[in-house]
Amino acid sequence: MTVPGAALAGMQNAQGKFEKAAERIAGGSTYPTDSVDLSTDMVEMLAARNQYLSNARVVQTGDDMQKKLLNILA
Repeated sequence: MTVPGAALAGMQNAQGKFEKAAERIAGGSTYPTDSVDLSTDMVEMLAARNQYLSNARVVQTGDDMQKKLLNILA
């Protein structure tokens, strides 16, 4: 697996975690009898955001490195 491929897989994983936490939070208002642990869900959403941003930074750094290499070769 390549570095950009691993970063993309990490971004997709983070997106899935974010969406699941958001669905639990949104579903809590529909079913008032079910308790939603907002603190746990918010921590999961923040962790997913940080994971997504970290993987996006890997992709950006790879792109910057490729541009620099092409400039050196040109």
